[in-house]
Amino acid sequence: MQRYYDFVNANFGLASWMATLLAMAFATLVLHYLLGIALKRASHIATLTNTVWDDALWESAAKPVLLAFWLISAGIMARVLQRESEVEFLTRGLIMRDVALIVAVAWFLLRFSGKVGRNILVQRAANGDDVDPTTIDALVKLTRLLTVVVAMITIAQTLGFHIGGLLALGGVGGLAVGLAAKDLLANFFGGLTIYLDRPFGVGEWIRSPDKSIEGTVEYISWRHTRIRAFNKNPIYVPNAVFTNIIVENPSRMSHRRLKETIGLRYDDFAKIAVIVADIRQLLQVHPGIDTSQTLIVNFNLFGASSLNIMIYTFTKTTDWITFHAVKQEVLLQIGGIINRHGAQIAFPTQTLHVETTAPTQAPNTPMA
Repeated sequence: MQRYYDFVNANFGLASWMATLLAMAFATLVLHYLLGIALKRASHIATLTNTVWDDALWESAAKPVLLAFWLISAGIMARVLQRESEVEFLTRGLIMRDVALIVAVAWFLLRFSGKVGRNILVQRAANGDDVDPTTIDALVKLTRLLTVVVAMITIAQTLGFHIGGLLALGGVGGLAVGLAAKDLLANFFGGLTIYLDRPFGVGEWIRSPDKSIEGTVEYISWRHTRIRAFNKNPIYVPNAVFTNIIVENPSRMSHRRLKETIGLRYDDFAKIAVIVADIRQLLQVHPGIDTSQTLIVNFNLFGASSLNIMIYTFTKTTDWITFHAVKQEVLLQIGGIINRHGAQIAFPTQTLHVETTAPTQAPNTPMA
């Protein structure tokens, strides 16, 4: 009879905690469904606001939150099962659950930082504000790097490793790696300098008088910068190079300079003054010339074969194609002014003067 009662109690206890686990699993499914609806609703409400943070928050949190919910629910069910049966693998399973939760948090932070950076770029571009994708990209990369490092240290501590020993080992290993990979570290800090000082950004035209480097910046990584030359060839420049060379950034110019020398014939010397005055008047009223900048039109040189007029001014546009259109228009109008005054543009000439002398007569010789 006692055996019968023990059998009944054992079966009843087994059925009881199995029913508990089934009920918890069913509740988890229901709550998962309701949580998914709540996250979608919150994400929809966030799109109605003007800030970029809430949009990125709910877009990034959906999948990691659902994953964390299932991990927490599985941990609770594992603890219920562990009270009924002393199974060793459940303890290790709970440790792996904690590791998975750390991964879920890191996953959320990685998604959140990327979406915030993307949303800031989109919003500023839509509002017509100045956008610096280089700085935003640098901040996103730094945030992700810190997230990964902290997550790895936390996981190591959760698995039972001694963090102090790991940090000491990392310090010694870092010194060895630093000595062996000094060029790689130099490129890393060179990239950090580019991100912080911002001498140029993606999409800008740069050139260096020290090196044969000129083109449009396409990509800036922690190791190198990719530049697309004007012949469409890619140039991969290690970031450490930029700490030792001069870099010009023509993309940030405020104006483009128009500097020309017009030579007239020496026969047109009497017309120089009026031609100079008309050219100056032309530039002062031309819509493409910025008269608030330096404007010089002067006769400044008696050349070898021409009377030279210097023209020095700045256009309002910085666009390369538009600048040449303005330059062409100005030069054509200057040519019209010269023709209107009956003068001509000089070209290199040489005049050869040949000196002629009367032939000398030989003295008469006496007859033999």
